[in-house]
Amino acid sequence: MEVIINPEFEYLREYIESIPKRFQSEGQSIYTGRNQIKVMSVDGLEINVKRYGIPKLFNRIIYSFFRYPKGRRAFDYPKLLLEKGFQTPKPIAYIEERRYGLISHSYFISLQCPYKRNFYEFGDANIGDCSDVVVAFAQYSARLHEAGILHRDYSPGNILFDKVNDKYQFSLVDINRMSFEKISVKAGCANFSRLWGQIPFFELLAKEYAIARDADEDQCRKWILAYRKIFWKRFVKKHKIKYKLDF
Repeated sequence: MEVIINPEFEYLREYIESIPKRFQSEGQSIYTGRNQIKVMSVDGLEINVKRYGIPKLFNRIIYSFFRYPKGRRAFDYPKLLLEKGFQTPKPIAYIEERRYGLISHSYFISLQCPYKRNFYEFGDANIGDCSDVVVAFAQYSARLHEAGILHRDYSPGNILFDKVNDKYQFSLVDINRMSFEKISVKAGCANFSRLWGQIPFFELLAKEYAIARDADEDQCRKWILAYRKIFWKRFVKKHKIKYKLDF
């Protein structure tokens, strides 16, 4: 078993190394699927433990010998965001189990984000009820992209936020899929395609994002709505969902 610990949390080593044995019976489950997420408490800290499912054979070989697995990237990337001033839960440790030389379960442990809200709440929201959040989020996203950071799974559940001292604060989670490079305005607009919301939500997002990046508002609106349409048509078709998309 390989264990990599953020030096700041070295004092938790004994507990961290016991997590694979504790995981099934302890903690509060907050997500269950191929990957599982639990919230645990140790030494006065609330920690988030994500256990990644065992990859299929081809990916097991790739992640064992040629590429960092998701959990390891999730452990490494926060440092890059935090150094640039963007919030993401502070990483605590990465654990990797192997069987017959191939990766088995792996774990990413971080501090639990205190923000309780996410962007799922805007799926059917009236723009008048969320315009202040949308404006703040558009400006935040522009800063993120200008800093050369692209979250490749910029979806509703991975953007946590809350109002702190009368100002909206955002924190990114599930950041194992990231790009660090120059982000064009077009690429930035495409990054919003996974979000939920009605047309007015995206129109305001496009307007404020364009202003923040000194770009053409009409072009940003066209790009954002077009990429949104492409993504959701593919999503519905892939998952064979019987749902009439209203674009």
